[in-house]
Amino acid sequence: QVQLVESGGGLVQAGGSLRLSCAASGRDLSSYAMGWFRQAPGKERESVAAINWNGDTTTYSPSVKGRFTISRDNAKNTMYLQMNSLKPEDTAVYYCNTGLSMGVVLGQTNALAWGRGTLVTVST
Repeated sequence: QVQLVESGGGLVQAGGSLRLSCAASGRDLSSYAMGWFRQAPGKERESVAAINWNGDTTTYSPSVKGRFTISRDNAKNTMYLQMNSLKPEDTAVYYCNTGLSMGVVLGQTNALAWGRGTLVTVST
């Protein structure tokens, strides 16, 4: 059974940076796509970024493109999200998931696994 654990969240001032990690266990995810999502208070969960199995294809939400970078290290079975130029509207619980393709990852419903999330709070 695949388990995903997010880490790296915290409190940061606007304009600052954070690096989130999503560590997988229970299965080698080197042939799976992975993704980052977030859910702000009172809002639906939304996609942030996704990455294919070997990292050569990525996609970003327009709201984070140019500020966030998704990457993965298959040797460590871990995915990352480098978040720069953070804004108060980036405040949310950030989740990672995994699936057989980027389409499955972004579609959310048939994802293989989800993490429990890590809270990111951006202050003004």
